[in-house]
Amino acid sequence: MEKMKVLAEWNYTPSASKLGYTRETLYVGLGGKDGNYKFEKRPVSDDMVDTFIGGRGFGLKLLWDAVTPETKWNDPENEIVISGGPLCGITQYPGAGKCYAVFLSPLTEQTYNSNSGGYFAPLLKFSGFDAFELQGKADKEVIIYIDGDNGLVQILESNITDDKNSYVVTEHLHDYFASDEKDKRNISVVSSGEAAEYSYWGCMNFSFYDPRRKVARLKQAGRGGGGTVLKDKNVLALVVKMSKVTGTSTGPADVDTLSRIGRKLHKEIHDFDDVQCQMRSIGTAHLNEVMNDYDLLPVNNFKFGSHPDIGNIHSQEYKKRFTQGMPDGCWYGCSLSCAKATPPFTLTTGPWKGRQVIVDGPEYETVASLGSCVGIFDADWTIEANFYADHYAVDTISLGTGLAFVCECYELGLINSGHTGGLEMTFGNKDALMELIHRMAKGHDEFSRIFALGTRKMKELFAEKYGADRKIMEDIAMEGQGLEVSQYRCQESIAQWGGYFLTLKGPQHDEAWLIFMDMVNKQLPTFADKAEALFYFPNFRLWFSLVGLCKLPWNDIEPGDNRTKYKGIEAAKVPEHVENYVEIYNAVTGKNIVKEDIITMSEKMYNFERIFNLRMGKGTREQHKCPDRGLGPVFEDEWNARPEYFDGKLREAGVEPEGMPVKDKIARLLEFRRGQWETLVDSVYKRRGWNKNGIPTLETVRRLGIDYPHVVELLEKHLRPEDAYE
Repeated sequence: MEKMKVLAEWNYTPSASKLGYTRETLYVGLGGKDGNYKFEKRPVSDDMVDTFIGGRGFGLKLLWDAVTPETKWNDPENEIVISGGPLCGITQYPGAGKCYAVFLSPLTEQTYNSNSGGYFAPLLKFSGFDAFELQGKADKEVIIYIDGDNGLVQILESNITDDKNSYVVTEHLHDYFASDEKDKRNISVVSSGEAAEYSYWGCMNFSFYDPRRKVARLKQAGRGGGGTVLKDKNVLALVVKMSKVTGTSTGPADVDTLSRIGRKLHKEIHDFDDVQCQMRSIGTAHLNEVMNDYDLLPVNNFKFGSHPDIGNIHSQEYKKRFTQGMPDGCWYGCSLSCAKATPPFTLTTGPWKGRQVIVDGPEYETVASLGSCVGIFDADWTIEANFYADHYAVDTISLGTGLAFVCECYELGLINSGHTGGLEMTFGNKDALMELIHRMAKGHDEFSRIFALGTRKMKELFAEKYGADRKIMEDIAMEGQGLEVSQYRCQESIAQWGGYFLTLKGPQHDEAWLIFMDMVNKQLPTFADKAEALFYFPNFRLWFSLVGLCKLPWNDIEPGDNRTKYKGIEAAKVPEHVENYVEIYNAVTGKNIVKEDIITMSEKMYNFERIFNLRMGKGTREQHKCPDRGLGPVFEDEWNARPEYFDGKLREAGVEPEGMPVKDKIARLLEFRRGQWETLVDSVYKRRGWNKNGIPTLETVRRLGIDYPHVVELLEKHLRPEDAYE
C-alpha cells in the first residue's frame, strides 16, 4: 500500500489516566493555505473537572473558548471537540465506550453535541488525552493520526483518491495502520463521506473492528451535521491507535467495586433481556411494533401513528436478518450487545449495486425514518437505505424525516416532478426515494442540493424557487431549531411536546422520552408533574454525556422486581441503576457523590449550554417552536383515521363536536392545544430557573456555580425585569 506523505508531526509523552482523567487535551490546528499546522498539549484544570466533568461538558468549554458570537459553522475557528469523560473506557460495566462530538451546527446555527459508540474515545484517552480539539481548515485533504503507543501525532496527505465513502475509508485506514489482522482492533477511525460535501446532514462514523466478522463496523455521531463540519475542514478521517488497553487503564480508585457492580448488571442482562427488550437478539428494533401498537409510529410524515403493514417491518423480520450468537458490543465488556449487523446483504441500487456488504443495523430510528415515515414497509429496502446512509455518511433520522417532508409537499402539489428532476416523490415510491438519496450524495442537481440542506432550508427555498405555500410547509414540517424530529409521534403526549421542542439543540429523543409515562401510564397528570419530568430526565440523561456512558443499560434492562418494588415515576428512574452509577462514578474518580449530585452536575451543563446558544444569537423562547403537526391533526384524513378518538379529545377541551365540519374540529383542537403548549413552556421554564424568554436567571447560575464573569455579563445584556416570573 502506497505510503502517505507526512505534512507535519509532533512527538509527545502520553500521560496515564488516573481516577478517570489524563488531565491533558490534544489541540490540532489546521493552518489553511499557509500549511501552518499546530499541535498543543493543553492542561485540564480543577474547574474543568469539577464543573464541566468531561465528554459534552469539556466540548462545550473548549468550543466556547475557541469561537466568538459571530462565528459561523463553516468558519475556520469553528471546532470539532471529541471527548469521552471519566468513566469512558472502563471494561467492567456495559456501555462505557461513549463520547460526544461538540461543534457549531450547519443545521441549527448554534452549539450541537452528538454521541457515538465505538473505540475512538477510549483509545484517545489511553493515548493520553481527555479530549481532542480540531480547529482550522487544511489546504489539502488530510488524515490526522494519533499513535498512542509511540506518542506521535501526524497530519498526513490522503492517498485515497477514488471512492471516499465511509466504509471504504475506514477499511483502508484499518489496513494501513495495522501491523496484522489482530492489530486492527487497536485502531479506530472517524470519517465522513461523499454526501457531507453537499449535505448539512453529514454524520461522523466512528469505527470498531469486529474480529469475528473480520470487518470494521460503524457507529454514528449522527445528528447535527458534524460530518459536514469535518468535511468542510478538509479532513478525510481521524485515526487513533492504542494497543495497551486493560481493565484498569482508566486508573480507577476502586477496581473491586467496579467489578462487583458490573457483575450485577451482567447478571440482570443474562436473566432478563430475553423477556424485556431483547437487546442482544434484536437491539432497538424491538420498538417497531410497540410504537405501532400505541399509535406512536410515524407514518407518512407523522400524519398517522400505525399501519396495517407493520408486519413487514416487525422486529422479527429484522431478527431473521441479523447475525445471531455473536457479541455485538461496541466497546469491551458490553454484554447488552445492541449493535446489530445484517450479514452479507446484496445491494440492488447505487454505485455498489450487486455487491455483498455487511450492514450495521438498522436500529429502530432507521426502520421508522427510512420505513414507515416515508410510507415504505419493506425490511430489505430499509436495510439498503441504512447502508447507503452510512456509506455516504448521512444521519438516517434527518434523512428520513426530510424525505417524508418532500413526499408530503409533493402529494399536496407544493412541488412537482418538474422541480424534482422527474422523480415522482410520493409516499412509498421506493425507486424514487432511493434515487434521491443517491442524487443527494452526488449533488446531482438543484433539487437534490436543496434537499440536502435540511427541512428548514427546504421550506425557505421551496417557497422562493417553486412558489410553495410557506404556511402549509410550516404546519407540516417536523423540525425544531433547524433539526428534524426523531421517530416518535408526539401529538398525544403534552410532556413529549416539551421532550422534543423545549430542548437545548432541537427535537431529538436523548433529553426526555416521556410518551409512555404521560400518555399511556398517566403518571404526569398536571403541568407541574410534566415540568418536573422535563427537569429531571433531561438532566439525568445529560449526565451520561458528561461521563462517557451509554444510556441503554440504564432503562433498556431492569432488575426483575423494579416495577413492583418502585411505583409510578420512580420505576421509570430505575433507582437501583441510578445507585449503580453513583457507585461506579465514585469507584473510578475517588469522589463521594450521592444520587442528587448527578442532577446538579448535569444542571450546570444544561444551563451553560443554553447560555452558549444565547451567546450565538439563539437560546430564547423564539427558538422553542412546535409545528402544528407536532400538536395534532393538520388535515382531514388525519382526523378521519381516528374520528371517535379525536372527537373525544375535543370534548375534553370543552367543545361539542357533533355536527361540526372536520376542518373546524381541527382548528378548535389546535387552538386548545396551542394554549396548552404555552402553559407547558411557562411551567418548564419556571422549573428550570429560567425567565419567560427562556433565559437562565442570575440566581440560577449563581446557585450552580457557573457565574463566570463572561456568563454574567452576557446574561445581564439579555435579562429584562418584565420577563421575570413572579
